[in-house]
Amino acid sequence: MNIKTLVVNGIIAALYVALSLLVSPVAFGAIQFRISEMFNHLIIFDKRYFFGITIGVFASNLFSMAGGLDLLFGTAHTAISLGIIIFLKKYIKNTLTLLFLNTLIFSFNMFIIAFMLKIALNLPFLLTWLTTGASELIVLLIGIPIFYTLYKRIHFDKII
Repeated sequence: MNIKTLVVNGIIAALYVALSLLVSPVAFGAIQFRISEMFNHLIIFDKRYFFGITIGVFASNLFSMAGGLDLLFGTAHTAISLGIIIFLKKYIKNTLTLLFLNTLIFSFNMFIIAFMLKIALNLPFLLTWLTTGASELIVLLIGIPIFYTLYKRIHFDKII
């Protein structure tokens, strides 16, 4: 990893944490409108954003009410979901298709977070999967036009 990639990933991680803490009352728990999750869309443009996003999630989860479990499960949710998109990106080249798939994969995989919240806070699994999945879906759907429009000007694939 070169210095530029390291610095950009550090900035992404820091922005992820800052945005998560900004909305912390609704960033953790059964409803998670964590606007920093929009950064997950960066993986569509370059797989090297994996580290910045994942480290940002890990650092944000230090402030979670679920404690150490969120460090493990939250980070695993992100790493697994990003890994699936990196794999699919080999076969799917359309940016909008990938953005929508990314949204669906992250939202579906919220069962991992629902399971963690069941263990940590004794929340009902299916209802929690529904609420966390729905909030993830909303945040990432809002992020699609934002990141697609920004990409036309910023070219995330050329930053790293």
